[in-house]
Amino acid sequence: MRKLILASTSTVHGKPYLSYLFDTLKIHFKGVSEIVFIPYARPSGLTHDAYTEVARKAFAQIDIKVKGLHEFDDPIQAINEAKGIFTGGGNSFVLLNDLYKIKVLPELKKVILNGTPYFGTSAGSNIAGVNIMNTNDMPIVYPPSFDALGMIPININPHFLDPDPTSKHMGETRETRINEYQFYNKIPVIGIREGSWLEVNGTEIILRGDLKARWFVTGEKTIEVATNSKLNNTSKSWN
Repeated sequence: MRKLILASTSTVHGKPYLSYLFDTLKIHFKGVSEIVFIPYARPSGLTHDAYTEVARKAFAQIDIKVKGLHEFDDPIQAINEAKGIFTGGGNSFVLLNDLYKIKVLPELKKVILNGTPYFGTSAGSNIAGVNIMNTNDMPIVYPPSFDALGMIPININPHFLDPDPTSKHMGETRETRINEYQFYNKIPVIGIREGSWLEVNGTEIILRGDLKARWFVTGEKTIEVATNSKLNNTSKSWN
């Protein structure tokens, strides 16, 4: 049974990296002493080693060891043998491109479907959806496909921002961009605000955290989803 935590962000204002999720992660990775970290999203161009060290220091606080996927001689074997997996945020295009390059996407999908607990933040959450077409990132590289893991039958827009009524900015809002996407696509999109996340157990998706989320379904009125609510599966069947 698939088990995923898909967070909008790794860091909420005023708190250390991942700390707001520690209680959730202790439960999610219960009985797991070491996880594999996928550092390929490289926020701000951070090296794989440096990014892995950031994750390593955070997880040490909940007594879990971390080893970067890039540190293994055989990344496919590493994914197959992982007891838990964490994919950090950064640039979704860079992340997905590298996962295609080292040919681990099929294995990653397989082990998650078989129950290996998966945790993603931002870009790491984006790749759990059907595709990465609702990322906020610039396409600085061109992956072979925008198709991602499809572990949930929806797409995620992390770091969702509401329009500021006091702003003089006249550009498009996040909601406008998502509506543009849905003019051409029927995949539902969940806009997750900072500090909230999706908890996936089997085919059940539940919104967790302190803040509501914005739920976009083609042809329907956009609504607010309350925390601890289950999301309806209104798109294609589960894999």
